[in-house]
Amino acid sequence: MDTIDQAREAAAEFRSVHAAIRAEIGRMMVGQGEVIDGVLTAILAGGHVLLEGVPGLGKTMLVSSISRALDLPFSRIQFTPDMMPADIVGTSILAETAGGGHELVFQEGPIVANLVLADEINRATPKTQSALLEVMQEQQVTVGRRTIRMPQPFCVMATQNPVDQEGTYPLPEAQLDRFLMKLVVGYPTEEDYHTIIARTTGEEVVTIEPVSDGETLNRMRAIVRQVPVPEFARSYAIRLVMATQPGSDYAPRETGEYVDLGASPRGIQSLMLAAKVVALLDGRFSVACEDIAQIARPVLRHRIVTNFHAQADRVDGDAIVDRVLEAVAQPTA
Repeated sequence: MDTIDQAREAAAEFRSVHAAIRAEIGRMMVGQGEVIDGVLTAILAGGHVLLEGVPGLGKTMLVSSISRALDLPFSRIQFTPDMMPADIVGTSILAETAGGGHELVFQEGPIVANLVLADEINRATPKTQSALLEVMQEQQVTVGRRTIRMPQPFCVMATQNPVDQEGTYPLPEAQLDRFLMKLVVGYPTEEDYHTIIARTTGEEVVTIEPVSDGETLNRMRAIVRQVPVPEFARSYAIRLVMATQPGSDYAPRETGEYVDLGASPRGIQSLMLAAKVVALLDGRFSVACEDIAQIARPVLRHRIVTNFHAQADRVDGDAIVDRVLEAVAQPTA
């Protein structure tokens, strides 16, 4: 089998696995197609995802449904103002031995799981939020002299409520930058409400069955890494990221007027990985400029720090990304 045939076979397997997971989740989740696709894209790319939306839209249900469909250990951490870092990463406890003595035994925290739901992450203090920085970037936690590697695959999916800000602590830029995507969860459509009522208030009980596993997911992540990126597509992605940075040669007027900080090099890494997933799902084993443009909003929106002028004019990260996409022309091969 030559290289082209291998690439086609890998892309076909990737689409098949994604379709099976997507269909199984769809048995539980109603609507929210873009959000489901975004979360799966982040997981398949090996990144973390931030879900923003008001309570009751199914964010927690989505994450738990994914864990069942993938047959992976799932851990939920409910963030509160009084939570401490040890509540997340774990701590040493005094345990009684068989001989009646006592010894210090390390008890792992809920962060040690394949899929971790950090529910209402912005309700915890910055000190507690920082407990996630190492594990999200290095895939490990360090407690004292002990280092614990996370099981693979590993993914943190955090939620936050954009409305009720009393008693919350906004995520610092360093933490936001570690999320591959930020997805905005909106209200269902009128048709979706009818389906929700039928599924949740009737006699039918929907259960999610495993359709994949961790080993398959790790293999899919390896396939993503193998997708080539032509030089012209790579240049386009670089220019998009640079266009979010004030003072850049590619930055439109709105960037200089409304942006304090643009996307970092971690943004270009996330953009490339997500675009590779988009290309595979479209049946191609090579990234095109259209793939990058399609995924730019959820990948870059949370990496752009706007100023007070932007807040006064109601200009957010999405508006800046849209303007950048208009300003940066897509090169041709």
